[in-house]
Amino acid sequence: MIGLGTLVNCGAVIVGSCVGMLIHSRLPEKMISIVFQGIGLFTLVIGISMSLSAENMILVLLSIAAGAVVGQVIDIDKQLRRFSEYVRRKTEKKNAETSATQTKFTEGFVTASMLYCIGSMSILGAIEDGMGEAPQLLFTKSVMDGISSVALASTFGMAILLSSIPLLVYQGAITIFAGFIMQYMTDPMIADLTATGGILLIGLGINILNIKSIQVTNMLPAIIIVVILSGFYTTP
Repeated sequence: MIGLGTLVNCGAVIVGSCVGMLIHSRLPEKMISIVFQGIGLFTLVIGISMSLSAENMILVLLSIAAGAVVGQVIDIDKQLRRFSEYVRRKTEKKNAETSATQTKFTEGFVTASMLYCIGSMSILGAIEDGMGEAPQLLFTKSVMDGISSVALASTFGMAILLSSIPLLVYQGAITIFAGFIMQYMTDPMIADLTATGGILLIGLGINILNIKSIQVTNMLPAIIIVVILSGFYTTP
């Protein structure tokens, strides 16, 4: 099952896109800023509450440290940005001889798809949804994406609405995979995974509030490492 969180997220993009196409103007910058500040604070609260559920905080700490090292060596954030730029360049090259309208449509579609799909909140939210928890992260992301889609659709139109399709496929696939893995996980493993995700969310909240730039994406391997370590630790 794709998951309620992803469906709500896609619905927010669709509604926001429709609003954006109707008003044909961007939301006031101050309004967007204050809403995102509220979202940042809420993200911090969610992250703190999740981080307190750890069964073994030492394993969580080791997982965060090891995950950060692995992610930094691979430089996941840089690879994702490079992939995004590669898709843009290919798209621009392919549409170099097409009409300005079609080029603008493609640019909007690619931009929105990357914005909604590539990011730590998208992955962590889909995992939370697949674990059978209330999809608070994807609900929060839905508000963010809904606001962004209003602004983007006022410029790019229908392309932003259609970007909900790759969002549905991408997050839905992660949710289904997480749900499949859940049947092999013990309660302590779930608790440690939740705590690790919560710590990453605290970093994400700090980013949203522009307090400090934290490369949360490069720490994502921690959510795999903590499951492995917790599994070995809890195995009789």
